[in-house]
Amino acid sequence: QVQLVESGGGLVQTGGSLRLSCVASGNRFSSAIMSWYRQTPGNQRDLVAFITADGRTNHVDSVKGRFTISRDNAKNTVYLEMNSLKPEDTAVYYCRYNDSKIYWGQGTQVTVSS
Repeated sequence: QVQLVESGGGLVQTGGSLRLSCVASGNRFSSAIMSWYRQTPGNQRDLVAFITADGRTNHVDSVKGRFTISRDNAKNTVYLEMNSLKPEDTAVYYCRYNDSKIYWGQGTQVTVSS
């Protein structure tokens, strides 16, 4: 069983920045594909970005140039650096771990005020 603990969410004004962190338990983090998803009330959970075990990244078009996913295998941590935040980025952000088994974090709220 892998446990994921997210942090870093909060309230920020339009144009502001936040950095989300997700710490994973266990000793297989370095081989896992790590992702960030987000979800708003009544909607499905959508992919924001992912990073592979060898560090390749992909960001969805709506966040390209503003968000950056990264990982620190020594700390079992994946990050999501979010800049130039917009009100439409408001959501609960979830960390996802995939090493053939999938685990989710509890989510962290990000609210961007206009």
